[in-house]
Amino acid sequence: MEECLFCRIVRKEVPATIVYEDDAILAFKDINPVAPIHILFIPKKHISTFFAMEPGDEVLIGKLHQAAVQVAQELGLAEKGFRLVANCQRGGGQLIFHLHYHLIAGRPLLWPPG
Repeated sequence: MEECLFCRIVRKEVPATIVYEDDAILAFKDINPVAPIHILFIPKKHISTFFAMEPGDEVLIGKLHQAAVQVAQELGLAEKGFRLVANCQRGGGQLIFHLHYHLIAGRPLLWPPG
């Protein structure tokens, strides 16, 4: 956990452009955005994947969702829409093993792609 990039951001050892913070959640701009708006939402508690959640963590995940919705509303995305993505495990695209959500918006996000 000490070497976890996101834990280091929580401890303010690594700089990040923070857009939201409370006692349990931190949100910051992705350094490699895939859209004009690309924000990462993380619990301050280190949870490597959804499979590592412990009893009671569902409350924390609820706070994670609430923070994403609040920031989306503040950014004027309630009408325009956004995508909230969580990758789990390497095969699911997870690169940093600290549970996190990507809030992506600011361009058309059509599904399926193509």
